[in-house]
This record gives sequence, structure tokens and C-alpha cells, in this order.
Amino acid sequence: MASLSFNTTTSSSRLRTTPKIQLQKPISNFKIPSLFSPKIWPKLRHFRSNSVSESSVSQEKQLENDEEEEDENEPTVESCYFDPETDPNEVSEWELDFCSRPIIDIRGKKVWELVVCDESLSLQYTKYFPNNVINSVTLKDAILGISEDLGIPLPEKIRFFRSQMQTIITKACNELGIKPVPSKRCLSLLLWLDERYETVYTRHPGFQKGAKQLLGLDNPFPMELPDNLFGEKWAFVQLPLSAVREEMSSLETRRVFGASLDLDLLGIEIDDSTLIPGLAVASSRAKPLAAWMNGLEVCSIEADVSRACLILSVGISTRYVYATYKKTPVTTNEAEAWEAAKKACRGLHFLAIQEDLDSDDVVGLWLLLDLPPPPV
Repeated sequence: MASLSFNTTTSSSRLRTTPKIQLQKPISNFKIPSLFSPKIWPKLRHFRSNSVSESSVSQEKQLENDEEEEDENEPTVESCYFDPETDPNEVSEWELDFCSRPIIDIRGKKVWELVVCDESLSLQYTKYFPNNVINSVTLKDAILGISEDLGIPLPEKIRFFRSQMQTIITKACNELGIKPVPSKRCLSLLLWLDERYETVYTRHPGFQKGAKQLLGLDNPFPMELPDNLFGEKWAFVQLPLSAVREEMSSLETRRVFGASLDLDLLGIEIDDSTLIPGLAVASSRAKPLAAWMNGLEVCSIEADVSRACLILSVGISTRYVYATYKKTPVTTNEAEAWEAAKKACRGLHFLAIQEDLDSDDVVGLWLLLDLPPPPV
């Protein structure tokens, strides 16, 4: 396999051989512990605890159900729900957004909203707030209220993706003994917000079309890569989705760093034969490199054709120049083809860390999803 080499003595790498986007044999039988349980992506509204046939329901009960469903679709109604079929003790990580919405209240001020869920949407909570009560105390009380109202324990971690809210969220979490995790791997939350924009916010009587986002997502200029994150060689690769699923499904039995995604849960419908683009990185110190990467909340990798480099996004707003290459028509075409393959897969791609590019084993494997920023 043709590969590129990192220059470990400087902040960039130079092209030694032209990489080709090609099919790599299944990386290994290594699997990382699955972070997502195999569930079907639920409807973005309150669940029903029971399912009964229409013939078994009285007319009065049916009318009550109709009224309840209308309330659920009402854009001013707030959600407070936990799936009764889910074990509360298994939901140890929440995803949270606390931000203004394109909605004006009776005072002419933007309405704020707290949205909380878990990765399976077994937990769904939304609550509107006026803009003059936005602080860590309000957030801490709201988090406690979710736990008390739904009878579920406080989570061990809360992920959030807005850097502007880091101080408030971190303070509220610390006072409750919860670990705050700044990360764009809040994928269920991001997809839910996108859904809510279409089904809730735009239908709200106070919706302001074209309103500017108060807290837009950061996209800072990429920084120099820390020395401990350098590899020695890298190559563009591709694997069929079926092989990617196989790799991810068996990671529980092997000691490999990384993170998985439940594609069914996230509604990613791709044929098993579709080639998923990835980046394979080789290093003689692969295990330490994978361990360092594992603590970074790896979000996505981008081939920046204009700068002739690869950009690694981690956490909320940290971007690194992961590697550079000599810009030629050939390398530009390869980078563009890799990005086009990622776009065709709805942003799905992966990062693999190996001791050698020809190895059958990996020591780190991350399944990544490059989502556009939410509309709110």
C-alpha cells in the first residue's frame, strides 16, 4: 500500500509516495468496547409505553390519545420523558445543549432552551427559559429537576458541544459531581436539534426566520500537532461497510482504543457494500499514540485541499494540522476523491492506528461522523 510519511521533527509531514484511495483488507478482528447499544432510532417525541390495537380501545380513550399526540406536536409543549423499558442505571451519560433559539418571547427577547437526551433518546427533556435567568445555578437546578422528576440517577458524564457555554455547564456539573465532557460527539443531540428546528422551532408562534445564531459553533484555524500525536506513515484507505460493522462488532473482545457508533440508532442507512473512507496511521509506538488519541474525543478528519493538509478535529473546537503533503494535481485529486467518498457516505469515515500499514491488526479504531452544524 502506498503511504505518506510524517516528519516527526517538525510540525508537518511531507509526501514521499502518492497515496491512492484503495480497498484495504479488513484491518483486523480487533474490536473496541461498544459505546452504543443496538437500538432502533426512536421517534423524536414521547415514547409510548404500551402498544394496543385500535379495536381494544374505547372511543373515549382514543380521543384522549389523539389529544395527547396533538399536545406532543405542539411547538410550545415541553418534554420530560424517560423510556420505561430502559434501565435508568444504564444511562450514565447525557448530552446537553443550553442555548438561545430563534424564538422571541412577549418581551421581545430571545427564548433560551435546555435540551437533554442520552445517546438512545430514551431520555428526552426540553424546557424554555427567559434570557435573564441564564446561569450555572439555573442549569444545576434544572439538571437536578430532571433526575427528581423522572426518578433517574444523575449521570456520570454530560457531553456538550458549545464552547461559549463551557464555563456555565462545567460549573453546574462540578457542583453536582458530574464530569463535564466538551465534545462534538453529541451526535444524537445534534440530530435531534436538527429535527426540532423543522418540527418545533419553525412552527413556534414566536419563530423569527433568519435570526442570527447567538452562539454559533467555533471553527478556529488549525494548530500545530503536539509531538505525542505524531505518527510515522499514513494512507487513505477504504473498507466496505460490512467490514466496518464486523470490525466494530467484535471490538468488545479485544483491547483496542477507540470509539464506535450505532449507525442504525443514528439513522445512517448505507448499503453494506458501500466503501467507507478512512485514514490509516502507522507508528512504531502505536499503542501510546492510540492511548493519547483516546482521550481527545476525536470528532472528524478533513482533507483540506486548499492547504494541502489533513485536519483532525477533537473536543469542541480544537483543530490540528494532522499531516501535510506536497500539493500536486495527483495528490489534490486523491484528497478530493477521499472527501467526495466521505460526503457520499453522509459524513461517515474512520481512523485506524496500526504498528504497520500492512499489518492485520489495529491498536486504535474510531468510527467518525462529520455532521454539519445544527441550525440553532
